[in-house]
Amino acid sequence: MSSADWTEPGAHEVAPGVHRIPLPMPGDGLRAVNVYAIRDTSTVTLIDGGWALDESRNQLAEALATLGAELSDITRVLVTHVHRDHYTQAVTLRDETGCRVALGAAERPNLRCLMASDHVPMRRQREQLLECGAKNVVDALEAEFGTPDALPPEGTWQEPDEWLDESTPIELERRTLRVVPTPGHTRGHVMFLDEAEGLMFTGDHVLPHITPSVALEQAPGPVPLRDFLDSLRLTRSLPDTRMLPAHGPAGASVHTRVDELLRHHERRLTTMATAVAEGAETAYQTARTLTWTRHGYALDELDTFNRTLAILETAAHLKLLTEWGRLDVELVEGVAHYTAN
Repeated sequence: MSSADWTEPGAHEVAPGVHRIPLPMPGDGLRAVNVYAIRDTSTVTLIDGGWALDESRNQLAEALATLGAELSDITRVLVTHVHRDHYTQAVTLRDETGCRVALGAAERPNLRCLMASDHVPMRRQREQLLECGAKNVVDALEAEFGTPDALPPEGTWQEPDEWLDESTPIELERRTLRVVPTPGHTRGHVMFLDEAEGLMFTGDHVLPHITPSVALEQAPGPVPLRDFLDSLRLTRSLPDTRMLPAHGPAGASVHTRVDELLRHHERRLTTMATAVAEGAETAYQTARTLTWTRHGYALDELDTFNRTLAILETAAHLKLLTEWGRLDVELVEGVAHYTAN
């Protein structure tokens, strides 16, 4: 299947016994999320669950029917991370069918925040934008979506049945999956490696068309971009495999895409350090000196949500440069100001 039609509904075989099922993400720029169905003799294991929507549930049921399976055949959902397009439908499937849900153990802090009674969507990101010197973007967010307290809840969040780490392989009927922790996109993100078949279910850690964000997390580690780059290097040290990502078409080589991502971030870090040396003081000012997406848009040409992501991504890079000692940072009236060493 070509990259142009990767969102087409259905069950698309990517390896014997493994099918990629794109499910909808209405109103989201990513267009769809891939759920992978691993078919055994009488059961189905899913990699990721999708977004809890009626349309998504129905498309999943229709896709499984083409494989001679039903939702009730799903016995386990292995979730790469706790973002709602991966986790929430896994929980609703458990409520409906009794399947088990598994999640990376390091996602505990993120899930705890999401389950808290006082959780407010995007509150932390708005606070970060203020520290980036981007109050105008916070104002734009509130004009479009309302204040954080006015936003509807993100849905019901529940604990998984299993917490996964790298110590225990996942034994399925016809294959063994290795859990590979890859913190960065979220602190508890995991991939699933089928070494015997040469397959890597990469979740959002390695994507074919975009660079995963490290700014949409409830309880991040101290330096998420450092974690992400370390996880990319770890991935590069593993055997090369086919790439089965959560968004976009399957790819022939995980290593090839990892190399591209590492080069991208090396260029970004150099460009941002230069921007600060030339006078940009805040993450917002630095982001305005750059271009964004494969189309090379200026920051102000992006919609408000993607402008938010761009600024927070810039802040993540500046934080790493500060940790490396290439920049200094000072908080002035709540705004982080950077200078070059």
